[in-house]
Amino acid sequence: MNSRTRTAKGSFDTAALKSAAFDLSPEPAMVVSADGALVAVNEAAEALFGQGLALLAKGRFRAALPPGSALVSLLNRAIEEEAPVRERGVVISLFGLTPFEADGAAVPLGDGSVLLSVHVKGGAFGFERGNEAAGLRSIVGLGRMLAHEIKNPLAGIRGAAQLLKSGAKAEDAPLAQLIVDETDRVRRLVDRMEAFSDDALPDCRPINIHQVLDRVRALAINGVADGLSLREFYDPSLPPALGDEDQLIQVFLNLVKNAAEAAHSRGDGRGEVTIHTAFRHGVKVRAATGQALRGAPLEIRITDNGPGVPDHMRESLFQPFVTTKANGAGLGLALVSKLIGAHGGLIDFESEPGRTCFRVLLPIASNEDAEA
Repeated sequence: MNSRTRTAKGSFDTAALKSAAFDLSPEPAMVVSADGALVAVNEAAEALFGQGLALLAKGRFRAALPPGSALVSLLNRAIEEEAPVRERGVVISLFGLTPFEADGAAVPLGDGSVLLSVHVKGGAFGFERGNEAAGLRSIVGLGRMLAHEIKNPLAGIRGAAQLLKSGAKAEDAPLAQLIVDETDRVRRLVDRMEAFSDDALPDCRPINIHQVLDRVRALAINGVADGLSLREFYDPSLPPALGDEDQLIQVFLNLVKNAAEAAHSRGDGRGEVTIHTAFRHGVKVRAATGQALRGAPLEIRITDNGPGVPDHMRESLFQPFVTTKANGAGLGLALVSKLIGAHGGLIDFESEPGRTCFRVLLPIASNEDAEA
């Protein structure tokens, strides 16, 4: 440890420790002042950008960034929301370097300045998304196999059980009905898994995302969200999204359903779910299908005040068969991730006890899309 981290009396100098932690962090980090100047970078940032602090700090940092920069979007969000924010799979173009993909985070420091950090990862969505893609490929094959091998026998079992029920004694009828009910439950599970085997691209066209969310809200408020506070905060100036309306209803109904169940689990009658929409400049993602980078600035956030996602499940939450529900199949979020990826969008989440937020980023429709 550097000797500067101790005072003359031998006690630790907190400020020096913080400075050392910043400089020795393996993640590239920068501090941007309230007026947009770059006031500090650590060694990892210098190594990444290949330039020293003196050169990086020339002029105004914001002014050096290209129009629509994801880093500017991060800075603005951190200042506006007065809270840490992060973006996954954004494209960073800085100081004339070849654009690259990374995860970005911005943390307001309380005096108007913001700490920016980036985490560079390989692949379209990094290592975690690669694992999810591999898991989904396995589910595609499994879904096809199950649909072919199980559905026909299930229909025969259900038909036989109904015949038994019609001629059974009164005390045996519930057992026959149990066979029918359990057969139906297995059929529903197979139907959900079969959804993964559909490789067809979504039928994307310009749609009003608020109409989609209003439909989802109406379904939820009369069902799983009954008894909760379900509120929406919409940005009325949003342009049309580019998406498949039926699939997006499925996506957001699943997310709202999960949020409502988490809010209900509080058990104190104060469960709350909120739906936010916003426009985020400078956000670009690459779909899991390998499409070219495309702007995805349309943001939809589904937030609940439930207990949060357990720490041990956060890295694998979008993988098949991962669930926090005692009777869940763990396929809902995996399917949501698949559908959003097919749209050229991105989904991520933040969670802590008392607050979980799932965020979906979607592309907007261009003039060419509208004409088509």
